[in-house]
Amino acid sequence: MDDTQIGSRFRELLSGKSTSRPLVWMWGAVPSFAVQHAGYPTAAAYNDPQKAFDAQIEAIAQFGEDGIPRMAVGGASDVTWAFGGEIKWPEGEYDMAPIAKRHPANSEEDVESLLMPEDIAAAGPLPIYLDFARRCHKNNLPVFPFITSPIEGARSLCGPELLMRWMIKQPDLVHRLLRMATDYSVAVVRLFASTFPPEDMLTYLAAPTASNQMLSPKFFETFVLPYQQELHEEILRTGIRHIYCHICGEHNRNLPLWQQIPMGDPGVVSFGHEVSIETAVAFFGQDCIIAGNIEPAVIHMGQPDEVYRLCMEALNQGSKAPRGFILMPGCGIPPGVPAENLLMMKKAVADYFKEDGIG
Repeated sequence: MDDTQIGSRFRELLSGKSTSRPLVWMWGAVPSFAVQHAGYPTAAAYNDPQKAFDAQIEAIAQFGEDGIPRMAVGGASDVTWAFGGEIKWPEGEYDMAPIAKRHPANSEEDVESLLMPEDIAAAGPLPIYLDFARRCHKNNLPVFPFITSPIEGARSLCGPELLMRWMIKQPDLVHRLLRMATDYSVAVVRLFASTFPPEDMLTYLAAPTASNQMLSPKFFETFVLPYQQELHEEILRTGIRHIYCHICGEHNRNLPLWQQIPMGDPGVVSFGHEVSIETAVAFFGQDCIIAGNIEPAVIHMGQPDEVYRLCMEALNQGSKAPRGFILMPGCGIPPGVPAENLLMMKKAVADYFKEDGIG
């Protein structure tokens, strides 16, 4: 695969063209595997645009992967950083992404005094994001910025413990955090859409804090739905046509609510192993490309034949998705995942369609 082919099949899928086989995103939306595979420290995936870009281009070509380069601070830590908090870069063997060391809002008074960054383009990781996006644009690749979901932004401002406590005891504080996080993400979207052609861009969002492991559908409807809906509508209003949203974790009871949120035409929705591909197709298949849902723990610690079996099961369900299917991990994978386990995804696709007499 040469550089001119990178992203070509994904562009075809987004344009509505039929692809003969599902796409494979071997490391999902977390680039730490590709960066470490190239011999760089994991932190370079998040704070060194040149190394992150070069490593992903190299890994995509080497593995025959169908993804496109992307960069994010990870875990919504970009909002922590942008609003004056502190983050810690990944250092240990199993560290995958930055984490918050100090949140910007640690009391009611902190929440009330929060202000938007004066210059969005200079806030937190935005200079890194923009540098990376320029590299993509210069190489005729889609620009794929990370946009923090409002609930993740709120969690990133005050930490999950305070956020959950305030949802019950002081919901007005949570709504202020959500308003601030939504306004910030809308400003980031508008910055990207005014800097790069929005028609050749898609945004990446995730919402693990909205999962049923954390929130009931009632709380989702109150604290997640209106802000997430507003953000997606604002994204599409800029001229960006496609939203990639990773609906992370156990979301089965929230799916009717997620169904109300626009994802673009088509959107891309990915899921963890907690949501079956069959369920994802039933809820979103008419409007969205479906992606997922191989359990990262199995890719990391399992045997190749176990990964292969899960891939074949996902393909059996995902091949029925009307707008297309992307086989990928159900969430981010650690940088030290065995390459042979990742390659099982490619092998499964080749074998599945060979058995069906395709290709």
